[in-house]
Amino acid sequence: MARMTPPRQPDAETPGTAATSVGTPERASPAAVVRDYVSLTKPKIISLLLVTAAGGMFLAEQGLPSLTLLAWVWIGGALASGGANAINHQIDRDIDREMRRTQSRPVAGRRVAPRYALAFGIALNIAAFVIMATLIRPWTAGLLAAGLTLLATLFYVFVYTLWLKRSTPNNIVIGGAAGAIPPLVGWAAVTGSLDLPAVYLFAIVFFWTPPHFWALSLLIQTDYERAGVPMLPVVSSRRQTTLHIFLYSIALTGLTLMFALLPAVGWIYLGAAALLGAPFIWLAWRLWRNDARGRAKAAYLYSLAYLALLFVAIMVDSVVTV
Repeated sequence: MARMTPPRQPDAETPGTAATSVGTPERASPAAVVRDYVSLTKPKIISLLLVTAAGGMFLAEQGLPSLTLLAWVWIGGALASGGANAINHQIDRDIDREMRRTQSRPVAGRRVAPRYALAFGIALNIAAFVIMATLIRPWTAGLLAAGLTLLATLFYVFVYTLWLKRSTPNNIVIGGAAGAIPPLVGWAAVTGSLDLPAVYLFAIVFFWTPPHFWALSLLIQTDYERAGVPMLPVVSSRRQTTLHIFLYSIALTGLTLMFALLPAVGWIYLGAAALLGAPFIWLAWRLWRNDARGRAKAAYLYSLAYLALLFVAIMVDSVVTV
């Protein structure tokens, strides 16, 4: 078992400045400040969450949803997700400084003060709740969508970031539930309820999350060791991690195929689930046989494409299949 190094305590912060090579603060330009605040929201992560939310909307509508409704869900979802990510920057600034991949983030790099990142994240979530609760009709659908969006933020911040991430190798197994909520939001915004097809979408993202993040953890294992984060390859072994990735890929593919038993989806979805699932299992099997960095990277990158394409297939299937 690898020795865990406790994270360092955060240092004093100076907002809106950057240290020069001789340690003298230098005022950041307005454009740089804007870039840092946008970076706090983690836009790349948001884009994938919006695709899954749209999948829930298309499936609930069994066709093309209202573009106005889609816009409000996307705006609210982007604000809430971005706000949760900004709060995560504030909480994790100590371990972010220990990891090469994250040490240049705005709060970890001392370009944005922690209190400003926290206030920014809270403000974005308040805006998201108000937008969804007031602009999505009927109001029952808007309140349910807004409540689920807020639940995702609270779960991500309090359950995953503050509790699980630093305490258990099962952090991403349980904490991944936060990222699985957007399809529920999309479904709720259209129907005003939560039904079995929406639960399947939640489960698909829930089962996708661990193999996706475990593949990433193999790539940056030394970073996690340095920061004292108990990801699976740090506290167990790379062999066990790759086995878990392989088993989860099988379970995930089986779940996506089971979903096709419901009348909510048709043959386009079923074909996509099979065609996308087979390479996922094959890449996971290759990684289990040999945990080389190149194979871990291939599995990680494919997992990103897999989820996006699967939900695009759900959207296409909802529009085309009668």
